[in-house]
Amino acid sequence: MTQTPGDHRWLDQAVALATRNVAEGGGPFGALVVCGGEVVSTGVNRVTRDNDPTAHAEVVAIRGACRERGDFALAGCVLFTSCEPCPLCLSSALWARLDRVVYAADRDDAARGGFDDRAFYDLFGQERDAWPLPIQELRLDTAVMPFDAWLADAARTHY
Repeated sequence: MTQTPGDHRWLDQAVALATRNVAEGGGPFGALVVCGGEVVSTGVNRVTRDNDPTAHAEVVAIRGACRERGDFALAGCVLFTSCEPCPLCLSSALWARLDRVVYAADRDDAARGGFDDRAFYDLFGQERDAWPLPIQELRLDTAVMPFDAWLADAARTHY
């Protein structure tokens, strides 16, 4: 993957957002979505501020960029984030179809700061029966009805 001339500048902004967020009582994470050389959206960690465990900086920035662009896909855009995306944020970036993700600190830095990103990465490498959260399938006769309805809907939006 090749870096572009603006990468350092955008990443500096993400780190500055994260640092400012700490000063304002938030978590140490900041992110921005850049499309066509312009910042479309920024986000900071709002988990404790909003009582929302999904309000990670990257997710907040992705949500804002999608609203701004009027599209759930962010092809042509890059996510710059102050720290390596956790599995939630990485999944969000993949679903958003971003072109790239560029980060500054890594999961080890996050662990040193008291965040359990590494634990989640490690957890996904284990068999589900070893997880602290039971994940169970209860197969119903109607389990595939929503997918059948989806496939039968000619007006569905593919993603």
